[in-house]
Amino acid sequence: MHPQDGLPQRQRNLAFATIALALFVAVLDGAIANIALPPITRELGIRPVDAIWVVNAYQLAVTMVLLPLASLGERIGYRRVYLGGLALFTIASLLCALSSSLPLLVAARALQGLGAAGVMSINIALVRFIFPRAMLGRAVGNVAMIVGVSSAAGPSIAGLILTVAPWQALFLINVPIGILALLVGSRTLPHTPRSPHPFDVRSALLSAATFGLVISGINGLGHAEGAALAIGQIVLGLGVGIVFVRSQLGLAAPLLPVDLLARPVFALSAITSICSFSAQGIAFVSLPFLLHDTLGRSAAETGLLMTPWPIATALAAFVSGRLADRFEPGRLAAFGLAVFAAGLFALVWLPAAPSDADLVWRLVVAGLGFGLFQSPNNKVLIASAPRERSGGASGIQSTARLVGQSLGVAFLAVIFGLVPSHAVPTALVLATCLAAAGIVPSAMRRFVPDAAPVAAPQAADIDG
Repeated sequence: MHPQDGLPQRQRNLAFATIALALFVAVLDGAIANIALPPITRELGIRPVDAIWVVNAYQLAVTMVLLPLASLGERIGYRRVYLGGLALFTIASLLCALSSSLPLLVAARALQGLGAAGVMSINIALVRFIFPRAMLGRAVGNVAMIVGVSSAAGPSIAGLILTVAPWQALFLINVPIGILALLVGSRTLPHTPRSPHPFDVRSALLSAATFGLVISGINGLGHAEGAALAIGQIVLGLGVGIVFVRSQLGLAAPLLPVDLLARPVFALSAITSICSFSAQGIAFVSLPFLLHDTLGRSAAETGLLMTPWPIATALAAFVSGRLADRFEPGRLAAFGLAVFAAGLFALVWLPAAPSDADLVWRLVVAGLGFGLFQSPNNKVLIASAPRERSGGASGIQSTARLVGQSLGVAFLAVIFGLVPSHAVPTALVLATCLAAAGIVPSAMRRFVPDAAPVAAPQAADIDG
């Protein structure tokens, strides 16, 4: 039988260790790829503009299949999708290391992204079955801490590896970690209820086309490609998206969880997440320009000065996850966003020649606020969905994060094009406004019902 309220403690610890290992390498590979681009460009003899596809192929693959894989997990069992995605990610990491040309490397990175999507799409859904309900906030906080630590450690780990080994080692390191996680996960991850509804292939294709076109267009804006092509991709993607959304209405088990989005609390949590990650995306990309180009810090100093933010986020997410099990998580999330906005606003008003201390305390405040927001918001989002729809909730949570970050990069690209001489302060003002705007839907959750009158699909047998 599947666990009604979490696993026994020893199995729970080992199962979560699998989640932690797999999520760490999946997020890490999204963070280290930029560091690997210069040596890859030199060794393969390619143009830097073409090397960008090493990053884009991974991001596109992840975003395009998040919702389809979350839906598939509800039908065949979360552990099967998770372990299958982890196995594909591990194999693709080896293929990346063995690639001798750009087309082979891009193809391997796309496969790696598909595997990573299997991990990211349902990790929160699995966590809901691993931990008892009373510990859900703590569990979500642990996941947020892992994401924060891996994001923070990515550039440092990549730089350290590249000082002693070629770029292939960045991908080879995933292989033993992936194998270890597979061995432990195959014995400890819980079997979960399966939906009786068949997998909707047409909806999966529409979802992939929608997000693929929109994110590709957003990336086009972010990398200074032709504006007409990028806008055309976005418009076409939105058109396909309208068809996709209409096709989901009235379905008993929609791939796009419109049944969950009809729940006010769930929808407001997703909107809040998009606002916050857009603000984070703008800040994370614009701050290196501020530190390096405007303030004259070296590349090494810039990296070190950026580190306090994700470290503060990881620590705050760890603490706020535990607080979310004791206090009303919606209020905690709104308070975190207010602190996040205050930190960003403080960055806008930096003195002309700031000291390192002037920078660090502002970055720490922003990071603490984001971490205080993230865990309670994720708890509200996942807990507002029925247990049998945890896959859809987990898919939306990951999709909101990636879409928000991509939108942030697109906004920043537009700002650099319109006001290049004042791009960074303008970007930080916009990030502050987005973080502050997120407070509104976050606070509104206190005044809306937890569920809409939409029947949730009934679970069938247990996977296994």
